Amino acid sequence: MRPNWNWDYYDSKKMAVISTQKLSLEIKSKASDLDFDMCGIAKVRPLSERKSVLKEWVDAGMNDIMGYLAREPEKRMDPGLLVPGARSVIVTALNYYSEAGQKKEGVPVLSRYTYGKDYHDIIIPRLRELFEFIKSKVPDAGGRVYCDSGPVHEKAWAVEAGLGWQGRNSLLINKGLGSFLFIGVLILNIELDYDKPFTSDLCGECRLCIGACPTQAINDNRTIDTRKCIANLTIDKRGPIPSEIIPKLGRRIYGCDKCQEVCPWNTKARKTRIPEFKLTKEIAEMGSDDWLSLTEEKFNRLFSGYPIGRKDFKQLMENVRKVMEA
Repeated sequence: MRPNWNWDYYDSKKMAVISTQKLSLEIKSKASDLDFDMCGIAKVRPLSERKSVLKEWVDAGMNDIMGYLAREPEKRMDPGLLVPGARSVIVTALNYYSEAGQKKEGVPVLSRYTYGKDYHDIIIPRLRELFEFIKSKVPDAGGRVYCDSGPVHEKAWAVEAGLGWQGRNSLLINKGLGSFLFIGVLILNIELDYDKPFTSDLCGECRLCIGACPTQAINDNRTIDTRKCIANLTIDKRGPIPSEIIPKLGRRIYGCDKCQEVCPWNTKARKTRIPEFKLTKEIAEMGSDDWLSLTEEKFNRLFSGYPIGRKDFKQLMENVRKVMEA
């Protein structure tokens, strides 16, 4: 007979009751089998303490063209408004750090996150497989998968799930893995065994990221003014990069890792286990002439399925020419 208390579940395959603690451990083990570097579980609650920061940031226009960040702020702060009956937030992190980058000097610079295949295509199928695993244990489990794909405050939930803290550069930092991390979230309507939120601030008095930001885009309250941020200007922004920003790009044409490169917590960053996140030999060995003579056909061949592949080719090449002339 299935128990009538909601902190235990009945595993029909094993014909046995499974406790929330055991289920939670099995979920984390499965996440590890799926190559996630970290997995934590947080109890659903409204993140009321973060509402004012989000409102002030949006009111100041610091979200720039990303209007979606201003929509439905209540949902962004409360998973219960996204998944009916939501009780648990499973947060996963996948390390994408790679030491093997571009080999030629003086070439247009790519952010590490664009070295490999689009992270959505790597993480979402894994999260869905994790969800199917949970439903095989608890058939009544319902939920939704998110990876930078909905109104979810992913970094905040990573902190709630004990994976690390939000650094001065606004990124999630883990003391063992650093900050080159992709976050994936699974919101569920079942009770689980919860991890303790990460409450320490291990940035201490360090302000290296703030000082190193080429455009001073990092605010003192751990938010980013995306109107200044090189990542936004080279990835999301439509139209030409402002001329006054060109000399500050350091030849970056897609994204920026500067705040992560100076972070002491990244000095021992481990190499990613995911081969799809590594830069191909052909792209790594592209020289200045290869970039300047890049055709749309070759661009599509090299970067299809990569984050940079979503960039308008003509706009990208305009950026390439400008940074090479600077």
